[in-house]
Amino acid sequence: MKPEYDVIVVGSGITGGWAAKEFCEKGFKTLVLERGRKVDHRGPEYKDFKAPWELENFGLPPELLEEQNRYKTIRNSQSFFNTSNIQFFVDDKEHPYSFPEDRPFHWIRGYQLGGRSLTWGRQVLRWGVKDFEANAKDGHGVPWPIGYQDLAPWYDYVESFIGVSANKDGLEEVPDGVFQKPWEMSCAEEFVSKNIAKKYTDRHLIIGRAANITEPTEEQLKLGRGQCQARSYCRRGCMFGGYFSSLSATLPAAERTGNLTVVTDAIVASVNYDEQTGKASGVTVIDAHSKEVRSYRARVVFLCASALGTVQILLNSKSKAFPNGIANSSGAVGHYIMDHFTGVVADAEVPGFEDKHSFGRRPIATYIPNFRHEQKDGVDFVRGYGYQTTASSRTSTGTTARRIGIGETVKMQAKQPGPWRFKALMYGEMLPYYDNKATLLPDKKDQWGMPVLHIDAMVRENERKMTKQAAVDIEEILQAGGCRDIKIKPIPDDQPMPVGRRIHEMGGACMGDDPTKSVLNRWAQSHDVANLFVTDGACMSSCATQNPSLTYMAITARAADYAARLLKEKVL
Repeated sequence: MKPEYDVIVVGSGITGGWAAKEFCEKGFKTLVLERGRKVDHRGPEYKDFKAPWELENFGLPPELLEEQNRYKTIRNSQSFFNTSNIQFFVDDKEHPYSFPEDRPFHWIRGYQLGGRSLTWGRQVLRWGVKDFEANAKDGHGVPWPIGYQDLAPWYDYVESFIGVSANKDGLEEVPDGVFQKPWEMSCAEEFVSKNIAKKYTDRHLIIGRAANITEPTEEQLKLGRGQCQARSYCRRGCMFGGYFSSLSATLPAAERTGNLTVVTDAIVASVNYDEQTGKASGVTVIDAHSKEVRSYRARVVFLCASALGTVQILLNSKSKAFPNGIANSSGAVGHYIMDHFTGVVADAEVPGFEDKHSFGRRPIATYIPNFRHEQKDGVDFVRGYGYQTTASSRTSTGTTARRIGIGETVKMQAKQPGPWRFKALMYGEMLPYYDNKATLLPDKKDQWGMPVLHIDAMVRENERKMTKQAAVDIEEILQAGGCRDIKIKPIPDDQPMPVGRRIHEMGGACMGDDPTKSVLNRWAQSHDVANLFVTDGACMSSCATQNPSLTYMAITARAADYAARLLKEKVL
């Protein structure tokens, strides 16, 4: 039977949108399958123009849903969850998963067209040379089959399209790229940054790198995107298209070619394998509403369903050739699950600048890159950590709504500016442990008959050691930065550190040169099934310390270019 499409892309988020754009622009008929509902860019689900009184519960977290134990993992892990963006997150009751009672995992998902590209943090930091070399250097995980030099031109390509506002800092830890005008540091942040630079040569406070447009290019304007307005309503959806998402950029670019077909409410249950050809023939889909089962055929399949979503599909794709899941001859599918972790939070006062105030709501904060690649100072752990910060601004006494009193005195106390404060959160690199894994529970199924995913992952001794040193380091950094009233909150040894809270889940179908130990080759192509590719977070062999989405996009663009060449040569 002749394939209906050249390429099937499973998922429409950060990587799915990129795969669709690349194949459509190269002339291939491409089908994008999204398990969630259709959401229109600038449609009614975007609430970035809603006033507080127009939002349910005035935009505060929905207490009724909390009592019903819905959206539990989001509520437990992220303060940004409220009625202005609840529509973009998954209800855990409707989409269950499992984890050991003593090792909780927070799987935060967004099932709609555009996926989590509608709610991501937009920090786009390149990985450096040492990040790709770490596995081979210290022996943890599967060595990367590619290095920074392989991705560098694709980082350029991706940054040029999405729009990255950043400063060229000249740091090997986070290499410079194709940038638009950076956001400015506040006076307090500049003060801290300059003081740190006076003491250290290896520790730097830089402005974050945001996928928010400051100088729209002609290409971005043609797609209907506009300059970021610094409203900080990104997670509500942005009608300006000021930040990059699948809905604002890659899917419109794919659609204008005439080669794109999008089907929503289509839950991909499995990748179909043809025993005669030794290739994937397409996918089997369950309709989210009718539960009808149907199949689509294609010459190439790209899995971009999110790291754990892709693992679930791979493990559920059983055949005579692959009784433990497609592309799993190595037995590595589902293993090496990772996420970043935060074991330390620091808060400090920045003295002075009482005559200055911040204006607007900048969409990105500052960042301290990883300075622990080489293990000096007698530390006894491997890898390292950086620090994400919140935008430094002046504190306020707040409104009178939660204060007792009446009259002129209360009015005088309301909204009085306080000192400038600086807050930093450790982002540690979790090692790729084989025993951190995801498996299927065959006896427990969701409402569509899909086996529920069981995720068993935890931080270990190396990460705990990192946390203790990170507390020491950030206190020293803030002291050097000229801060005072420094408060450090390291997580106690006896307190659990749930994986998944940073929403950077990675691993499960790692890349590597050895087909007996890895799932994918250097092109994110299955070792076992030549026309099957995985380019979402599942393909990652380590997690570094930087936010991963930019690297996902570069890997996807590179893999799509390679697959397109094989399609044209009739190899696939």
